[in-house]
Amino acid sequence: MNHAATSAAPVPAILAEVKPAVLPRPALVENHRGFAWISDKVCGIIEEPTPKWWWVCFAVAVFVASFTVAGLTYLVATGVGVWGHRSPINWAWDIVNFVFWIGIGHAGTLISAILCLLRQKWRTSINRAAEAMTIIAVVCAGIFPLFHVGRVWMAWYLFPIPNANGIWQNFRSPLEWDVFAVSTYGAVSVLFWYVGMIPDLGLLRDRFTAAGHRLRAFLYGLFAMGWRGSNRHWSNYEMAYLILAGIATPLVLSVHTIVSFDFAVALIPGWHTTIFPPYFVAGAIYSGFGMVLTLILPLRAVYKLEDLVTQYHIDNICKITLATGSMVGYAYMMEFFIAWYSANPNEGFTFINRAFGPYAWAYWIMITCNVVVPQFFWFKSVRRNTAMVWVLAILVNVGMWFERFVIIATSLARDFLPSSWGYYSPSIVEVFTFFGTFGVFATLFLLFIRFLPMMPMAEIKAITPQADIHAGSGHP
Repeated sequence: MNHAATSAAPVPAILAEVKPAVLPRPALVENHRGFAWISDKVCGIIEEPTPKWWWVCFAVAVFVASFTVAGLTYLVATGVGVWGHRSPINWAWDIVNFVFWIGIGHAGTLISAILCLLRQKWRTSINRAAEAMTIIAVVCAGIFPLFHVGRVWMAWYLFPIPNANGIWQNFRSPLEWDVFAVSTYGAVSVLFWYVGMIPDLGLLRDRFTAAGHRLRAFLYGLFAMGWRGSNRHWSNYEMAYLILAGIATPLVLSVHTIVSFDFAVALIPGWHTTIFPPYFVAGAIYSGFGMVLTLILPLRAVYKLEDLVTQYHIDNICKITLATGSMVGYAYMMEFFIAWYSANPNEGFTFINRAFGPYAWAYWIMITCNVVVPQFFWFKSVRRNTAMVWVLAILVNVGMWFERFVIIATSLARDFLPSSWGYYSPSIVEVFTFFGTFGVFATLFLLFIRFLPMMPMAEIKAITPQADIHAGSGHP
């Protein structure tokens, strides 16, 4: 008995010495910012008068977007021949730009859905802007296949509906699969983006009601769908959000896999390969995260959001960019190995032609931007230099555009018959149309950050220390 009592006596003293565990990572919201500060910071972007820089950027973006409008108007009035398509290169910048913009949109769904299911809390400060980027990128991507048909008014017959002409879609074609995959991807992305915004719209409604702005309070209240923040509302919201995350997760893999089938099911050398689906998915995530850095870093500087988008967030995005960029580089090496191992002279010629043929300049730009550039993210000093990270992120997107160009143009320009070889050069209409889509993207993104909450305030508040019921209670 005495021995048991003696051994039990020191236990309370041991428990008293237990200190709160040190987090294995930096805080996701720095400088001990409270709930009210987070609300004021994010809502203040919408509530304050429109800054002059926003009007300047918006005017420039609308002007650039007008190039796309002018190019497409001229195309419809004149015919698709105004693009630089010539036999044998009947796919060119239109499909290059389509695949490029679809790839840009992949990071938004990955950050929102997959990282949500994996309980990665660092996603909270960047997922809203990434989701908006996804939706806008899908809009920009949809322009090119729609107008590639030439007579846009005939696109009605692409839909699977009975018609008097007896025209039916070939559902065995991956081009038809693209229609369903991209439209499903866009619809789920919009739903996911909107559902996640409902609590923040309710907060904005209440703030504008208190400030006496009736019209704005009515509009935000209309889209808040009667949100009151009750226990039942939160329960339904979290369940809906989880279900949408589960639905969106396979879309991250399926959409760009199906886009890769446009090429992989063809018999053209350089396309007919089974490596394309994982190769395209890794490349899409790579370019998507590059665009996230391109957008987030300027917004972080302009709106003083360093406490919400911390260095930890930038480090994680850079590391994912490095990982996916390394996958892309591995795929480039495997393409050459497969071409050599297959002993197919057409495959071997295609890849040698890419590296040393008339399009070698595009190939080596691709290799530099997609293989060499991400290797800089191994170094912490680079990841902590936001200006350098931003420049590298832009180079990532440049490299991914050239990757799509190299895949499409080089394989078509040198096919099986040397007598039909050609060289593709884009027309001025194509250049203006593609350049203008950056204006379309910038216009829609500027409208988003001006009128909608750029960050999910409810989710950010949930990861702060004061949201933890055990904070300060001595629990490890």
